[in-house]
Amino acid sequence: MRVQLSIVIAAATLAFSCRKQQPLPEQDLTPYTLEYGALPNPEVPLDNALTVQGVKLGRMLFYEPRLSADGSMSCSSCHRQQNAFSDTAQFSIGIHGLPGKRQAMSAVNMLWNKNGYFWDGRAEKLREQSLMPIQDELEMDETLESVIQKLSSDTMYTNQFLRAFGTDQPSAHHLSLALEQFMNSIVSHRSKYDQFLAGTATLTEQEDRGRELFFAEYNPFFPDESGADCGHCHSGKTLDSPTYMNNGTDSLNTDLGRFEATGDSADIGLMKTVTLRNIALTPPYMHDGLFNTLEEVVQHYNTGIQNSPTLDAALAMTTQTGLMLSEQDVADLIAFLHTLTDEELVTDERYSSPF
Repeated sequence: MRVQLSIVIAAATLAFSCRKQQPLPEQDLTPYTLEYGALPNPEVPLDNALTVQGVKLGRMLFYEPRLSADGSMSCSSCHRQQNAFSDTAQFSIGIHGLPGKRQAMSAVNMLWNKNGYFWDGRAEKLREQSLMPIQDELEMDETLESVIQKLSSDTMYTNQFLRAFGTDQPSAHHLSLALEQFMNSIVSHRSKYDQFLAGTATLTEQEDRGRELFFAEYNPFFPDESGADCGHCHSGKTLDSPTYMNNGTDSLNTDLGRFEATGDSADIGLMKTVTLRNIALTPPYMHDGLFNTLEEVVQHYNTGIQNSPTLDAALAMTTQTGLMLSEQDVADLIAFLHTLTDEELVTDERYSSPF
């Protein structure tokens, strides 16, 4: 009996010893292959190149609810893949049941963003932005110290930090770099419009007329030739602009916009100009979720712009006549906007929850 017991103890000791002696994973700097179609070559941060393991860690963290104080909310709670990584709520609801102050922006094609993050651009880098919602009392209401403590107690994470950054000691810095890598890996470039530009798809007559209206300039002197002039602020293949602007939603009394980040009175009411890619998937619209439909958005620019001291100059030109779009023009324009939807993006497993 004593011999059998000794054998059992020896076997258990050996098994425990083997577990203890298992080698730790090694850092793996294999570059992540970024696919971006015909979009311009991106400027990847020199100090945070995308790697397979870094993107993997960022993806895990993006979907990790333990980044919130009560373990109920992750980054993906307000940036949902099926909505092009945005939120269909006017204002996202945080862990205490309280709404945020602005509509959640789409976290797609961040590599082509060159003018700060958030609606007012208060974060210069994506890595800085990634940590702010975690600490915001209206959102995840957690401390970075607590997050790091939780991650440090989980071997799954310590091993992945080791693979990604060469250390099994998680830090807020590496947390931010991993989240930045994953978000920079989310690329939308496979819409019907992209296929049209590549010559592999044909727009319908209505979609093509909407495309012409989208890029045609406003011309009050020749109404028949006047367009919606959307391309003035949503240009190039990224369909955005590095500018901040007041688009005439008359929100100056409730939201000071970029002024909150700069303190410059010329920035009162100015907001980030966002991409129109996947716009049909990301209602409601504007920084305050003012409009629920694309029809409402187009009609705002067509007839609803309100003047203010910081109204964008190009929009100010239209206040007397509006864009002069007919009901058919509006319908055609919206048909074109739907061609900007990347159907593959919303089901791409590279961007979905790894859990």
